[in-house]
Amino acid sequence: MGVTTDFDVDFDGTVAVITGASGALGSATVDRFRAAGATVCAVDVVPPADADSSLEADPADEPDLAFYEADLTDEDDVAALMDAVVDDHGRIDHLLNIAGTWRGGDHIEDTDLAEFELLVDVNLKTAFLASKHALPHLQEAAGSIVSISARSSLEGGAGDGPYRITKAGIRLLTETLAEENRGTVRANCVMPSVIDTPMNRELMPDADHDSWVAPSDIADVLAFLCSDGAAVTSGAAVPVYGEA
Repeated sequence: MGVTTDFDVDFDGTVAVITGASGALGSATVDRFRAAGATVCAVDVVPPADADSSLEADPADEPDLAFYEADLTDEDDVAALMDAVVDDHGRIDHLLNIAGTWRGGDHIEDTDLAEFELLVDVNLKTAFLASKHALPHLQEAAGSIVSISARSSLEGGAGDGPYRITKAGIRLLTETLAEENRGTVRANCVMPSVIDTPMNRELMPDADHDSWVAPSDIADVLAFLCSDGAAVTSGAAVPVYGEA
């Protein structure tokens, strides 16, 4: 199975590791990379069936799709994950750091430490560990990393500071990866605003949903940034918020 896309990207013969694959953006990215011919290693802490995922296929039935359950905040788990991917598929060409979450509503003085630590772990630590342990294989393949930052990370704001802080960290991680791997691995990130998902529509029923960007449209940008068409682009933070 796959999706119809507006531009051609050829990932035939490549292997993509996509974290947060059971979520709305993650599953759209899985579908986009499979449509382009990649073998996709979909990674999440919960299987798609337990997350109401929109993954278009059962990994057990599709030779170009494998699901790996892993705690991406645990370094031993991440190291074992990357070793398993290479053992199973021989290489890693693309890493998509999509795992993440949002929390907000409180000012800093009212924010529980546990909430801050959760955001650091899920939004930033996962991307750091996945990048760290995928890099040796990405360097061999002259591959690419694309991570998910956020439009709100460009400035401070009231009520969701820890979220903004972790997503700003993604931009700095991206710039660091790009600088340290010049000429080998390209690293970029994208900055969504509100993504048009069923959960966000439920949380914000009165918002202008027509201005939100669909996960599939963001997945197109992720695919482009991993493609040869973006061969001269590394260290970028790309806006993907459309009219939102």
